[in-house]
Amino acid sequence: MSSDQFDSALDLLRRLPPHSTAANLNRICALAPDLTEELLSSVDQPLQTRQCKKTKRDYLLCDYNRDGDSYRSPWSNEFYPEVEDAEMPSERVRKMEVRMGEAVEVYRELYYEGGVSSVYFWDLDDGFAGVVLLKKTTPKSSSEGGWDSIHVFEAIDRARNAHYKLTSTVILRLSTGNEALGDMDLSGNMTRQVEQDMPVQDDGSHIVNVGKLVEDMELKMRNLLQEVYFGKAKDIVGDLRSLQPLTEANKDKATHQEMINSMKR
Repeated sequence: MSSDQFDSALDLLRRLPPHSTAANLNRICALAPDLTEELLSSVDQPLQTRQCKKTKRDYLLCDYNRDGDSYRSPWSNEFYPEVEDAEMPSERVRKMEVRMGEAVEVYRELYYEGGVSSVYFWDLDDGFAGVVLLKKTTPKSSSEGGWDSIHVFEAIDRARNAHYKLTSTVILRLSTGNEALGDMDLSGNMTRQVEQDMPVQDDGSHIVNVGKLVEDMELKMRNLLQEVYFGKAKDIVGDLRSLQPLTEANKDKATHQEMINSMKR
């Protein structure tokens, strides 16, 4: 695989509309199959949902629960379609995965009032790692929206403490339109990272610590989206469209300039 090709593919995806990332990623993979694995693990795209055949509960798909074309359900801990010799979490890590999944379910209902969430853990040589996934979409209508958050973390054990490294990505999609106003699409993504040492007494402490890190990061990113992205969009729309007639606006500008000139004399 050429590094130049990979960098060019990432650069191209950054310049294309975020709401079409999945379709454009598939097209690039079809043109350059050698880049498929690297791109799938490097490019964040809106999460897809699948139903667990055993429990009939929905779960989210990502690169961290994928083995080839199969995905592991967090509810049954089985791959669909079945995979021989698939890499599975150890018994200890699987128990923490289940407990974290239950905690995130409560968090999702309180904050999102619906949607789908999934948690996947896996073993590391000196600790464990995992990903917390959350997805909420609005019903399809003239106005549509979607929120996907992906929180990938590592927990490295250090005596009575653990070192956590969290990388969070939020993918936001908003669109609306009608014949009178036309179409508007506001889409984008944001990635933030944090590292922190926190005290650990037992495996339950990991659940509390990771949950706190994820909750704090989501709050910060929601505030950033509201203040920076939506605030900037509001300012731009306000500059482009004024409720005041243009003649009055020009008259006010001329009066303002005349006052400035008189003060300079």
